[in-house]
Parts: sequence; C-alpha cells; structure tokens
Amino acid sequence: MRLAFWLYEGTALHGISRITNSMKGVHTVYHAPQGDDYITATYSMLERTPDFPGLSISVVRGRDLAQGVSRLPGTLQQVAHHYSPDLTVIAPSCSTALLQEDLHQLAAHSGVPEEKLLVYALNPFRVSENEAADGLFVELVKRFAVAQEKTPGPSVNLLGFTSLGFHLRANLTSLRRMLQTLGISVNVIAPWGAGIEDLRKLPAAWLNIAPYREIGATAAGYLGETFGMPAIYEAPIGVEPTLAWLRSVIEQINAVGAERGVPPVSMPKLNAFSLDGMSAPSGVPWFARTADMESFSNKRAFVFGDATHTISIVKFLRDELGMKIIGAGTYMHRHADSVRKELEGYLPGELMVTDKFQDVSKVIEDEMPDLVCGTQMERHSCRKLDVPCMVICPPTHIENHLLGYYPFFGFDGADVIADRVYLSCKLGLEKHLIDFFGDAGLEYEDEASSSEGAPHASNGRDSAAAGSSAPSSPAHAATEGDGMIWTDEAENMLKKVPFFVRKKVRKNTENFAREQGEVSVTADVFRQAKESLGG
Repeated sequence: MRLAFWLYEGTALHGISRITNSMKGVHTVYHAPQGDDYITATYSMLERTPDFPGLSISVVRGRDLAQGVSRLPGTLQQVAHHYSPDLTVIAPSCSTALLQEDLHQLAAHSGVPEEKLLVYALNPFRVSENEAADGLFVELVKRFAVAQEKTPGPSVNLLGFTSLGFHLRANLTSLRRMLQTLGISVNVIAPWGAGIEDLRKLPAAWLNIAPYREIGATAAGYLGETFGMPAIYEAPIGVEPTLAWLRSVIEQINAVGAERGVPPVSMPKLNAFSLDGMSAPSGVPWFARTADMESFSNKRAFVFGDATHTISIVKFLRDELGMKIIGAGTYMHRHADSVRKELEGYLPGELMVTDKFQDVSKVIEDEMPDLVCGTQMERHSCRKLDVPCMVICPPTHIENHLLGYYPFFGFDGADVIADRVYLSCKLGLEKHLIDFFGDAGLEYEDEASSSEGAPHASNGRDSAAAGSSAPSSPAHAATEGDGMIWTDEAENMLKKVPFFVRKKVRKNTENFAREQGEVSVTADVFRQAKESLGG
C-alpha cells in the first residue's frame, strides 16, 4: 500500500464496511488503534440513511501490548450485550496486522457463540477496498447459503449492491421495474438490505444477476459452481446493452422454466418499460439523431474509472452518442485484462492502468478533451483546467449520493447519462458565451479601468468591444508559463477563446512565439499565431 494525497480505492477496512454496513443484523469489530472508526463519519455523511453504521473498535493500546493483554474478547462481549447481532465480523487494521495476533483464538475467549462470529483476517497491506469487499461477501455466501427448493415462479437474486454504491437505490429501482415488467420477482438483494436468513435463501432463485465486476461476480460464480445456478454478469448501461440484458434474462429464466414446466416469459412491447407506459422506453436513439445532439458528434472524450463503468461508458459514448474516444483507463489492476478485451477496437491506443491520479490528470492536461468521464479526482483535475467532467463511478463526492431517481442502469439510466453528457458540454458552451459577451447587459464596474480612474464599461458587450480595439502595447503585462510575457490586450483576446481549449491555445501560441524569436505575446503575435495555426 502506498501513501498518497488521494486513493482511488479505500483500505480493506473500507471494503469490509461496505459489506457489513449494507446488511441487517451484522456488526463489525475492528481490532485497531483509536481513530480507525473514521469510516463511521464517512458513512454518516454520504449514505443518506437514518441508520448509524454497526461498527465498534477493539482499541489496541501500547500499555496493553506491554502487559500482553487484548481488549478484543471484552469488546465482543459488549457488542453481543448491547446490539445482539446475528453475526459479528472481526477484522484487523494495517497496524494490528503487524502484531500477527491469532484473532480466532482471541475471539474464542470472548464466550460469544462461534456461529455468531466470523474472523476475516485478510492482509490489509495487500488487499484494497473492492477485493476485500468481494472476498468477504463470498465468505458470507459460502457460510450461509444452503441448498433448497426453487421458488414456484421465476425469480432472481441481485448481487453486489453495497453501501456507498454508485447511484445504488436508483439502479436497484430501475432493475426492479424492468424485472417486474417481465413478471419476474426478486428473491434476494445482497448484501444491501440482506440479513443472514436472506443469504440462506440465495439458492432458491432461478438466476443470479451480478452487474458489477468489482463486487458480487465472484459470489455468483460460487453459487453457480455449488448450486448449479446460472448468472448474468453484464451491466445494462445504455439502450442496446439494456435490450441485450433483457433478452439474456428472458433466455436464462426460460431455460430454467422449461425444466420445471413453467410457461415461458416473453418480451413485452418496449413502451411497457417507459415511466408513462406509452412512450419509447428511452429518448436516447431519437435524441442522438437531433441537430442539437449531432453537434456533439466526434467530440473528443476521455474515460477513466472502475472496470464496470469504464467499459460501459466508453461504449455508450461512442456507440450511442457518436463521440470520439481518445483514451480510457482504469485503476482496477485486477480487472485490467478483461477491460482491455471488452474495449478492443474502441481505443486508439493502450488502455491506461494506474492508481496514480496525477498520471491521469497529466493525460487530461495534455489532451484537453471535450469531455472527461471519471471519478471525483478527475472532476477536481478538470475544474482546474476548465474541462467539462461528469462523475461515473467511485470514488465520489457527496453530490453523487442523491435522494432523487438518477439511475445509470436500464433505459432510464441511458436517459440520465445522455442528459449528463449534454449538460456538461452545454454548460461549457454557456460559460464560453458569458466569457465572450460579458454579462449580457448587467452593469458591473470594470476593475482594471476603475483602478486607473477610467469610466467602467456600460455592459459586458461594450467591454469586449473596447478590449478588441485597444492599443497593441498596453502599459501593463503579465508573466505566464515559462517566463513568456503576455500583454494585457493579448490576455483579453485569449479570454474570448472557448475555455475548454484556452489552455491548449495558450500553449500553442507561446510555442509559435518562441519559434518566431518573440520574447512576449502581443496582440499582433496572437493574431499571427491564430492565422498560422488555422484558428
């Protein structure tokens, strides 16, 4: 594990908490120093639920180590007394893992029944958030799932939905609406909202649906191997992927139904999936062909994120919106090969695989794409560069955990993503118009002119006009970049360039000026550079 300002994936404790905090009747005890309960604050801020995380710390102190005692047995007793959980998961932090204590032995000394304890003693130095979460979920499924009769009617399990999941509730709502339209019931959603008894019922479903490559797919694989349950692993993100997903669900359900003598499920008319029951289920196919949306055709996009969303968003942007993909990457080293395979033919070069946000920021700065789809870190980098950005996956900010219905899955999700793309770029255009025309008639005092005693411009448009007719050798100049001087008038002319290419224009202009032997960028040099570069 590497220390950094930001990490794309959290610690193993964070991944464990994503599973345990999702479930009913499950408590977590971290054998850790004081302070590792920071996760509680994170969940309280982001999850937007009234429930407080079920988490306790078995505090490790230096004096205890010197005396050869442990607080873990006593902490487990207190948790059992105060919370009476069906299961307590025990895990070490990075610091306590170095002690190499036998957590199984310490837990046994608590007197809590063994069946109510699960020691998940992974190596927190080698395992990060998603792998820890996926591994714990598999352990829980292995421990509690039991063979049983199938449900009378067609049913599915929805696996991998966890606390702090990206657009979790909205995605679940979208999937449940589509399944209900097909006449298929949901047997269990896990781990989100599931208890121990729900895990026992997993094998009763006809089909497992595990749309996230990061969490849930391994558990679906285990259920398939152990109980012969078929599974669907694709994420229904986009119109065509959603149609393919629906056809796959129907095919798999009918294969099980044929063995049981149950009437087959059929695909209803597509308007049955729309919110009003009358319209097309998604407006994306029509919207992508409109003159307004065609202005985005061949706009340059860069995508970076986890495996699930990177694959889906790259395909959506190119296949359904006609955008040009100039690059993509993922921080999920474990899934890099599958991402490469899925995106074969979509990328102009190699897939970027890194967990260093600085490297991703450098690519964005060098390429200056028209749109970036990424994480909270890419949004931060893009704001500094004035590049439009939409967040598509964790790590996220509080504004990505919304109360309203904003799915990424299904037909409704396709509309949401298309709207996000459109608004991200449109707002950029709006900002350019504000930069170009000023404040549209609103009277504000011009700071530069007022400081010199000059009268302020009557409105933004007059101000812009005045700037373009000013002398080419103003009294003031500013230093920018590697010692290259920009005159005030040249800076004002640069401000009229659309903000999303302004940094690139500045760099190209300075390169032109150096090639011409100029030591500063004046208005004349700026015009010459513009003509030379085909602007």
